[in-house]
Order: sequence, then structure tokens, then C-alpha cells
Amino acid sequence: MAERVFKRTFFAVLFLVLAAFAGLLLIAGFVPLPEPEVPVATSVFDQKGNLVTKLFVENRVEIPLSQVPQDLQDAVIAIEDSRFYQHHGIDPRSLLRALWRNLLARRVVEGGSTITQQLAKNLYLTQQRTISRKIEEFFLTLKLEMKYSKKEILGMYLNLIYLGHGAYGVEVASQTYFGKPARELNLSESALLAGLIRGPEYYSPYIHPDLARARRNEVLDRMAEVGYLTPAQAERARKTPIKLVGLKPPSREAPYFISYVVQQLVERHPGLEKDLYRAGYRIFTTLNLKRQRDAERSFAEGFPKTEMDANGVEQPQGALVAINPNNGYIEAMIGGRNFSHSQLNRAIPPVRRQPGSAFKPFLYSAVITAGFPPTNQQTCEPVSFPSGGPEPYAPHDYGEKRFHYRPMMMREALAISDNVVAVRWASAVGPAKIIEFARRMGIESALEPSLPLALGTSEVAPLEMATGYAPLANGGSRVEPLAVLKVTDRFGNVLEENSPTLLPALDPPVAYIVTDLLRGVLQPGGTGGHLAAYLGGRPVAGKTGTTDDLRDAWFVGYTPSLVTAVYVGYDDPKRSLWSTGGVVAGPIWASFMSGALAGVPPEDFPLPAGVTRADICSETGLIPNPTCPVRSEVFLDGTEPKDICPVIHGLPKPGAPELPGLPGPQEKPSGPGQPGQPPAEAPPPGPPGKPDLPGWLDKILRGGRGRP
Repeated sequence: MAERVFKRTFFAVLFLVLAAFAGLLLIAGFVPLPEPEVPVATSVFDQKGNLVTKLFVENRVEIPLSQVPQDLQDAVIAIEDSRFYQHHGIDPRSLLRALWRNLLARRVVEGGSTITQQLAKNLYLTQQRTISRKIEEFFLTLKLEMKYSKKEILGMYLNLIYLGHGAYGVEVASQTYFGKPARELNLSESALLAGLIRGPEYYSPYIHPDLARARRNEVLDRMAEVGYLTPAQAERARKTPIKLVGLKPPSREAPYFISYVVQQLVERHPGLEKDLYRAGYRIFTTLNLKRQRDAERSFAEGFPKTEMDANGVEQPQGALVAINPNNGYIEAMIGGRNFSHSQLNRAIPPVRRQPGSAFKPFLYSAVITAGFPPTNQQTCEPVSFPSGGPEPYAPHDYGEKRFHYRPMMMREALAISDNVVAVRWASAVGPAKIIEFARRMGIESALEPSLPLALGTSEVAPLEMATGYAPLANGGSRVEPLAVLKVTDRFGNVLEENSPTLLPALDPPVAYIVTDLLRGVLQPGGTGGHLAAYLGGRPVAGKTGTTDDLRDAWFVGYTPSLVTAVYVGYDDPKRSLWSTGGVVAGPIWASFMSGALAGVPPEDFPLPAGVTRADICSETGLIPNPTCPVRSEVFLDGTEPKDICPVIHGLPKPGAPELPGLPGPQEKPSGPGQPGQPPAEAPPPGPPGKPDLPGWLDKILRGGRGRP
């Protein structure tokens, strides 16, 4: 009974197919063939309208059929449409054979499309599988057969088909896989290319060499079966080794950035990937082509030590990301040293590495916001904290000298990257507060809520670090990193359009104060002090970062208009670098910033309302007395020091007889209405804001022992 129903179904379908074929053949003679939808390259532009690249435009080179080897023509016909020269576009025999096998299998195991049908589909139609689209395909196939000869149809087909790795047509495919023009292909190579048509990526010899070899042999067997080869010829070709030329990088600039743009577009528009390389889109990006070239130059020059790993990839590797902090535009991106050797983009998630001390600005943003002035001190000395494990957590500084055994203000602690002081501050504000500020400023990766977080023990991506520093550079606003401004199709219809997104992250005074502290990193005595010469006195701020055993090196720095994060490290996280972030990553950052900002007038960080600048004693952080070494410091309004420094600098050390006339640490500066002070109308006994010194001490000081 089941067999009888099966046969009835088969013959009913056969009748419908033949009836449709006859009807289409009749109609086709009266309807003109439409213009074909020939694939058009997609153009990518930078923010100034400069052409960055054309996606795979060079990957189609049309050649006449006379330049296609007969072996390649025969291989394609044998495996794709062995009756190509016998049918008129639609092959009823192939259709019936495919229909019978599919019905027996109860699923689609074989297609019956001819070469002409495939050409019609690629020229005019989408990949959608519907009955109406199939009928339209039949109609267009008949029209192609009426208008063109078999040789013309075969020539168009061989120039049109996609053969993997961005190669369209047999000429570019021959160059992609074998490094030579199609006319020089041998039999084995011709069979391999013909076998790619069914699944270019699946049968790619670069991705699945065993599958590619098996598919090539299948093509050779089919060629012998239909009479294009003798069994002996097929056997000799089967034994021919496959010699690939190696994948070469796309002929385009900023390959890691372009890859990132394509990734974003495909994620936001599922199904776009195939059309992106053939539909003539126009993609307007945030890239600054001049700065991208500066980045590539600086990156290429920044690796004095090079070795190859087991995969043939240069080591160490690294990344660079530069963004405009005022709008989030990604202006330059490097994800590795050589895109042709490694397409892994180390600038973006999911690739993450520990940033080391480059993470400390998030800590100090929380500390300043909590109301602690930069003059508050923490002591660098042995200390331990509960860790939740059997051993307490005991931070120490980098190098042989693990402790300074003295208190430090924030400016010095950041400049020399003191770890013990940072962890003490982390204990004061709490890890949760550090995470809160990192999130507000732009860090999205998972962060461990523990004290070592202050030293950059949680892994992040360079793009996150550049984004996270942007609020410091722009006065307090978080920016969303932006790569794509607008995408249109070839007719000008807008597919998507994006604009900058800025959100409050820090109070402007806090951003300014942390930035001012970070400027000390690039001044004499700072871990990046040797980099200032690159910038020629331009106002800059930044922070070095180095992880345990020199495994990761960072420098993240900025001006009011450009933030750049540089990371350097081995892909094997167990390998160590030759030096610290300031030595390894810092020069790459400084060289890039110097070139990127050439011709741009120096710009200082604007002073916002709510910030007070005051002179302090550089040793105690208090109001200086006449003997104090003095420097300037910045404060949130109301947090500047109120007490006069009680220390006599340059005079007898503690233990000597106390000198009269100096105020104690709890005394306030002179002023009207304060107990124990002269009335307001009385003439001041000395310079305003300075202690009243006895004559003998004043004489000593004026004799050169202190600051008059």
C-alpha cells in the first residue's frame, strides 16, 4: 500500500514538473531577459571620506573562456552538470533522478540544478528556497539559454562563482590557492577548484585539507566516469600533491579594524555577511586613515625582539586602540602584528589580558570622589589583609626594593606606581566602589571584587581601557566606542546610521584632578617620564601597567582630543617580556601620539569649576611655612589643607630643642575672629598666611637656611 502511494506521488510530481516546463518554455519566448544583478564591491570610507578599502573588489577578475584550461571546464561540467551540452538549461533527467533519491531518503540529498540554473540564481535571485522562486529560476534559465550560447553561459558561470576566502571566479581562486593564473592550472588543481563549488569553506584546503583532497578525488572519479579522463589519468592526478601558495592578507588597509566593522554589521544584521561582499554597500566609518597609518608605523617599529611560535606567528604580539574621547570615534585599531599570520584581534573582547597598574586611575577616581584630597597619605610598608584563603594578602612594590617605608601622597604614588599605597586606598574605599567606577567609565569585562583588583588583576581588552580613560580626557563623560557612522546600499538607501553616545561618569572636578595626577607619570621621576620628549611639551597624562613576571605590558595615555591604549604580550600567557610597560609599550604609544598629533596645536585640559589650586608643603601636604619645599596641588573645593606645616625644614632634626613661635598641627592660619589671634584691625605681624617667627629664627632663615 505504501509503495503504491509513493509511486502515485512521484508521477503526480513528474506531471507537474513537465507541465511547468512546457508552460515556461512557451512564455519565455515573449518576455525579455532582465538585466543581471552582477555583484558589486562594497566600499569602506574613513571619517573624512577617504576610501579605506573595497571589500574583495580585486577578488574578481574576468577572463575569457579561452584562458580557462579544458581540464577545469571538464571538471566543473563533470561534477556540477554532466549533461550541460545535451540539455536546454533544465535537465529533466537530472531533476527526476534527484527527485527520486530525495523521496527515497525522505529529505533533500541531491539537487538537480544545472549550470545555467545556478547562473540564473547567482545573477538574478536570492538564496531563498520557495516554490515561486524556483519557478522564476526556471523561467530565467530558459531565457539565458535562448540568449547565450553554451560557451558563453559556461564562461559567465566560471567568472561568477564563489570559491572561498573572498575569491569570486576561477582566475582569482587560482591565485588564492595556487598563486598562478587559471591558464596554468594542472589537472589536479582544476579538480580541486571544481570541487569547491559545492561548499567553498567546507572543502577549503586551508581549513579542511583532508576534506579538500577527498573532494578533489571525487571530481577526478566523476571525470573518468563520464569520459573526460581515462582511469589511469585520474589515478595519476589523485597522487599529485596539493601545493598551496598560502593565504595572503587582503589588499587593504586597517585589516583588523575592517574585520571589526564587518563583525559588528553581521551581528546587527543577520544574513548580511554574504551580500556584504557583493551588494555594493557604502560603509562610512570613524577611522582616521592618517592616524591608522601612524599606528601601523609605530607598531611595526616598536618590537626590537621577534620570534616565531609553533604556528608561524610573530611573538610577542600586541594591540593599539585610539579613540576620540569627545565622541567615541575609533580612529585607529591594530589587533596584531601581521593580519596574514594571525587574524586574532587582540584589541577587542573576547581577547583580554591583565592591565596591571594601568587600572589604578579607576581606583583613584573613586578615592577623589569620596572626598580624599590628593595630599592624603598612605604608608608604603609591609601590611597584610584577609584574603578569604589560608594566607593573607600582602601587597608589595615592583623590583628588589619592595617597600619605601614612608608615607606618600597620591601624586607620587601614581607617578612611581606604588602598589602598597594603591591597595591601602582600595581597602579604604572598598573593591565594590572600584568596580562601580570602572563600570561607569567604560569597563564591561568581569571584575573580581577583591583588593588586588586595584593592581589590575582582572582581565580587560585594550578597547575597554581606551574607553575607560575617555572620561578623564573629556571632563567626565563616558563614551560608547563607535566604528560605523552610516551604511547605505548602492542606491543610497540607509541601512543604519549611528551618532555619538555620551553619559555622565565622573564629576568634572574629579576627572580634572585624576588627570592632573596622571600628568606626573610623564614627568621626571615618573614611570613614563622618558616618554615626554616624544610629545614636545604637549599636555599629556597616562599610566603604565606591568603584570607579574613581566607577562603583560601596557601604556594608556591621552590628551583632551585623543586616548590611546597600547598592549604588548606573548599569546602564550606564561611567557615573559624583557621589561616593564613604560619600556615596552610606552615608546609605541609615544611614537604614535607624536605622529597622530603632528600639526595639531597643543591643548591643555580645561580647568572646571569646583577645583582649587593651592601651594602645599611637598613633604607634608600642609600649608607651607617659610622653611617648606613648596609645590602646587589641585583639590576639590573645600578639601585643600587648613593647617600650617609644623616641620622646620633644613633645621635641627626631631629631638633638638623645640623652636618657639611655630604653630602646632591643630592651630589654624591667622585670621580675624579666631581665639588667640590679634584683632582684625591690628597690623599683621608677618606675611599673610605664614607663621609669626621670632627674630632669631627669621634671621637664620633669611641667612639662607630656608625659604624667606
